[in-house]
Amino acid sequence: MIDQPPHDPTLDSKASATAPHEERRTIQSVERALDILEVLATGTDEMRLNEIARAARLNISTCHHLITTLLDRGYVGQNPRGRTYFLGNKTLELSRSRAAMIDLVKTAMPALRALNQSTGETVSLDVLRGADLVTLAMIESRHAVRVALDEGDKAEAAHATGSGKSILAWVPETELSRIIEEKGLRRFTEHTICSKDELIENLRLVRRNGCAIVREEFQPGVLCIGSAIRDHTGAVIGALCCALPTLRATDDAVARVCSEVKAAAVSLSLQLGGEPSALANELRAARATPERSTAA
Repeated sequence: MIDQPPHDPTLDSKASATAPHEERRTIQSVERALDILEVLATGTDEMRLNEIARAARLNISTCHHLITTLLDRGYVGQNPRGRTYFLGNKTLELSRSRAAMIDLVKTAMPALRALNQSTGETVSLDVLRGADLVTLAMIESRHAVRVALDEGDKAEAAHATGSGKSILAWVPETELSRIIEEKGLRRFTEHTICSKDELIENLRLVRRNGCAIVREEFQPGVLCIGSAIRDHTGAVIGALCCALPTLRATDDAVARVCSEVKAAAVSLSLQLGGEPSALANELRAARATPERSTAA
């Protein structure tokens, strides 16, 4: 969607402040499970079942059933000797994942700002979380006419966006099949690729070019260009993307932005510990004119 300069966000806060109170619906079992985790997190030592139940204000039976589920999922651990409980490894994984996200955004922001400055267009840092495409950071275009991304639908649009295709191009085919099975290939516009075989062929082109050029597959009137970023292991962990209105997407502009997005992605990958020799081919590809998709 093409948008004019953003409205004053303070108007939203004023509107919400005067809006009538809406009752929030919560799921009691989820709340109780979270209470248990918070009790264990604030405890100074391992805790017995009756201690947890008392602190969480639950009866013993309910507390036991919830802890059994949390044990099975790895969010709670148990010491068999003293029959005491503590936070499980799964909570550490979540914490590390969140920390990694924060570190990635912090490291990527200079590159994102520079890309926004050089292209003048809307740029974003996107990652795949499960089967959802998630934007971790975004800087809007400085033009009066700019791209306004629909973040709600974007989660479902890994197959129809520049960043999504840049990531999907490097996932194993079994993982790609799982994502397609879970999310499907939703049609957003008449240009959206909704065939698995056609998508796989398109992703091969993305790998050859070192970037994905996606014209009006997610939003009418919008062209986006994405390129994958890698960590110190060589694994693709996200993508940089630049979105611009098709009215500014001349052949020269697309070639220039494509080169800048690819170069920025390679530079960021090097900062994240990527192996220079492994990224050399991608750096050369950044200077090359991308092949056109026959489906475009």
